[in-house]
Amino acid sequence: MAKTIKSIEERIEDWCKKQFTGQKYYTKTDFINSEIESALEKAPSKQGGSGKNYPDIKYLLTVENCRRIPVMIEVKGKKGCLIKVNDKGEVDNTKKNLEPNYQNISKYAVNGAVHYANAILSFTDSYKEALAIGVNGYDEAKTEIHEVDVWYVSKDNLFVPKHVGIYEDISFLLKDNAKTFIEKIDALVLSPEELEERKLALEDEIERKLKALNQSLHDKEDVIVEKRVQLVAGLIMAGLGTDGVPPLRVEELLGREDEENNDGQIIMSKIKLYLAHKNLPEEKIEMITDILNVVFTQSSLQVPKNGESKLHTIYAEVKRDVLPYLTGELHNIDFTGRLFNVMNDWIATPPDGDKNDVVLTPRYVTELMARLCEVNMNSYVWDFALGSGGFLISAMHHMIDDAKQKINSPHKLEEKISHIKMEQLLGIEKLPEVYMLAVLNMILMKDGSANIIQGNSLEYDGNYKQGKKKNKPFPANVFLLNPPYSADGKGFVFVERALGKMTHGGRAAVLIQENAGNGNGLPFTANILKNNTLRASIKMSEKLFIGKASVQTAIYVFEVNRPHNAENDLVRFIDFSNDGYTRMNRKKSGQSVNLRDTDHAKERYDEVCKLVLYGKGANDKNLHYFKDCYTEDYITLSGNDWTYGQHRKIDTVPTEEDFQNVVSEYLSWKVEQVLKGENNLGK
Repeated sequence: MAKTIKSIEERIEDWCKKQFTGQKYYTKTDFINSEIESALEKAPSKQGGSGKNYPDIKYLLTVENCRRIPVMIEVKGKKGCLIKVNDKGEVDNTKKNLEPNYQNISKYAVNGAVHYANAILSFTDSYKEALAIGVNGYDEAKTEIHEVDVWYVSKDNLFVPKHVGIYEDISFLLKDNAKTFIEKIDALVLSPEELEERKLALEDEIERKLKALNQSLHDKEDVIVEKRVQLVAGLIMAGLGTDGVPPLRVEELLGREDEENNDGQIIMSKIKLYLAHKNLPEEKIEMITDILNVVFTQSSLQVPKNGESKLHTIYAEVKRDVLPYLTGELHNIDFTGRLFNVMNDWIATPPDGDKNDVVLTPRYVTELMARLCEVNMNSYVWDFALGSGGFLISAMHHMIDDAKQKINSPHKLEEKISHIKMEQLLGIEKLPEVYMLAVLNMILMKDGSANIIQGNSLEYDGNYKQGKKKNKPFPANVFLLNPPYSADGKGFVFVERALGKMTHGGRAAVLIQENAGNGNGLPFTANILKNNTLRASIKMSEKLFIGKASVQTAIYVFEVNRPHNAENDLVRFIDFSNDGYTRMNRKKSGQSVNLRDTDHAKERYDEVCKLVLYGKGANDKNLHYFKDCYTEDYITLSGNDWTYGQHRKIDTVPTEEDFQNVVSEYLSWKVEQVLKGENNLGK
């Protein structure tokens, strides 16, 4: 029988504590502060249950400018129990199905410490960073071996644990050594590749949580599909908090029955405070609250049963499973694209509409279209069929990035970013439930929602509708659109209307059914050419909206306010059917499974952008992926010859290889006939 190795965990824990001589530390049962203790209680335990988390040692590392970093130390006392990593060298706390790996979390010191650090970042509002320290010890050859492994976890790094280093002891935490140590952890940032990989993983996580929430709203709470979007959007606003407005606490929902102080009224009060502190125009606040009041104060969700309302139950789930992804520094990453794709599944299709009309454009396509229009910090961008606001979000990212590169003064940069968000973006959405998605999306982006309008784009006069520029023209010079295809001209009616109001010129990119360009978009396509130039026609993948809609789309790119010249203006036609992505429609899988870069997707998107902006150049130097899928040709002014297929060049001159293939096929056929005895050899 193998000898059982006794753990020396208590001895190692004492060794750690002795190193804090003269400095305050906290043991398992010591109270560090209410926010951290509450987070450790709310998070799943390291075994996966609902019990409280108990790090072996807790510590607050305090440095300059009142910066306080929670330190979670987990101790083990057997050889081999320091850390478990995956094949990439990452702390292995997650299974392949994205569920927590509680076996590793409970067995290994570093894995447990990282679990506690994540609990603090996920369930507190004050802390954006934490240290996870695994300490292990064991006896070997009559010597006590000590192992100290330090990892840094932060919201800036999207919860990805970054390895600080292996240490002999924990003296690096002490006051005299803290400055050098802080400089080391501040240098730990994600590489662009790590950032993209983690972004996709987090988006998959939030999608999984949202699908579970949606199922709960259906099965347990019986919330009708038309109200779920407004419900979750309102609860997120109430739970985010902002300067001067603390986030709504679950304990504030007391299940009162009176009309003025029930759970619905409490939530609406918090939403109103939140919106007011965002400095939104009064018209905007009134419009949002009118929509949300229907859900929170004019339904039965606020009525308590056995002392608890459905709003209390649902908010607790939102607070636990959704809000951690939307707080702190995470707003810099577009989690909302995934959030709203899931929410969009909850929106009932309007009876007089078409399913395609509420399909949201994928983020990588909105990014491409913003690039095709050369969006920069001085652009004024509008969208006449806003959806969740994806086009404006992509445009805003490009505008802010451009400003950061060109403005060196921090004060002027801050002013410019505020101006971009408050005055240089405008969108119109007709459906109230989809409008709420756009408002929330822009608010989460720290706030571009000032000029998000609910209304009919075809009746819009082109002016600001709120704020200090109310009733003054919006000077649009970029138009981005994925219109409702059931509208006149397959949606081109929106394009004609918007381009007609763009007196400053500029660019436009429209994602629309491809056949709108071969006659189905008339008379609007012909009218558009009278004042605008078609620059490019891009045939998109037929699986672009797989699982949502089966429609062949194209992106049409225009130069605005310059009539098309049929004799001189060459149009760039691109077959982008193979965009490098492999798509599937597995309902229970996330984007990392359903959308995979299998053939240089990033490079293909870059090349398409270069082709549209600059053409193929001399000697086809810009054609790496599209040698046989790109052509330049003229169009008529009839508006019915815009598709790639109508201009595809087919080479009819036979090559030597063609001749060899024909001869080979003929000889094969001749031999086959001889063997069958069907040929007269005397002939």
